[in-house]
Amino acid sequence: MRQSRLFTKTRREAPADETAKNAQFLIRGGYVHKEMAGVYSYLPLGLSVIKKIEGIIREEMNAIGGTEMKTSILQNKEVWEKTNRWDDGVVDNWFKTKLKNGTDVGLSWTNEEAYSNILKQYINSYKDLPIYPYDFKEIFRNEARSKSGIMRGREFYWKALYSFSKNEAEHNVFYEKAKVAYQNIFERVGIGNSTYITLSSGGTFSKSSHEFQTLTEAGEDTIYVDEQQRIAINKEVYTDEAIESLGLKKDELIEKKAVEVGNIFNLGTKFSEPFDLKYKNEKGEFESVFMGCYGIGLGRLMGTIVEVFSDDKGIVWPESVAPFKFSLVEIPSEKPEVKEMSEKIYKKLGENNVLYDDRDARAGEKFADADLLGMPYQIIVSEKNVASGKLEFKNRKTGEVKMISESEIDNLLK
Repeated sequence: MRQSRLFTKTRREAPADETAKNAQFLIRGGYVHKEMAGVYSYLPLGLSVIKKIEGIIREEMNAIGGTEMKTSILQNKEVWEKTNRWDDGVVDNWFKTKLKNGTDVGLSWTNEEAYSNILKQYINSYKDLPIYPYDFKEIFRNEARSKSGIMRGREFYWKALYSFSKNEAEHNVFYEKAKVAYQNIFERVGIGNSTYITLSSGGTFSKSSHEFQTLTEAGEDTIYVDEQQRIAINKEVYTDEAIESLGLKKDELIEKKAVEVGNIFNLGTKFSEPFDLKYKNEKGEFESVFMGCYGIGLGRLMGTIVEVFSDDKGIVWPESVAPFKFSLVEIPSEKPEVKEMSEKIYKKLGENNVLYDDRDARAGEKFADADLLGMPYQIIVSEKNVASGKLEFKNRKTGEVKMISESEIDNLLK
């Protein structure tokens, strides 16, 4: 893509009221636009990152048997009354409104009731199970406070998969597969080494749950980490019983700050029984469906990646989620050979792989923007480089610079 065609512009400073590093860099780079506290619009570069993350998650969910669908954002009051979670005294972060005919509706803040209500229509026999539907959708939570940039929003984009199994044994098999799939996701987006599976409270969903916590000073959670076994325990459930259940020893655990990037819950029959969601087993007897929930906030994950992979100059995207693999920086020159070489490289790399800074701007501004935007690799074309028959190739993460020949361009895509 030609940078001159991007309607977004970089900024030297972030909004004064934005204290989170992830949001500062993403706003300055033109990845997101802040509408209000906890609400962000994703601009072209930001949407590209979200779509890369979404693609990775989709592949891993499909690999363990997930089936993608799309649930509505508007939710029926009567459905949620079945579990008593329409009541503001039980759930205090609903966004609610009324239709013109006076019907009460709410904006999705989670999906358990919605899925149970839908699947009630399609589950009758043990032959119908197990099934693992999931979707990507906007979620709305009327939080009293909103901070940490895109890592905690009042409106956010998430993936939620719900497992519907015949019994706990069948559920447990899938639950373990989901753990592995989640570890694969975080490995693929670049944060695998700093992400720990963590025992935590289940909140309103279940007695306990497993979270995936990424170490960062920007995290709002405190966890205790066993670095050798690569498992952790959340401070909120830090008791002797919980530690022993994981086979951990107290004097090996290290306190760390972390951010939750994913969670999985054992729901049991909590959300199937209110909907009479049952199936007929092999003996012709009715049993309640056993459920599980598996969630990831894509914006939160994107923000966490920025917190982990950034320096004082800007973002350092992992290749797997970067909007483009390369930044092609053309240093303005009156010599036509420079433009010709830049265009030649741009064509070779392909517009989907490179952000070509073809703007009429100073060299210093172009270098600063390339570092801020954070594509993994930079290729610099200048009079000096063209005259020497070499091109400058910079690794954004390590800062390593080497000179490469034009013939080596093709190898960069491999």
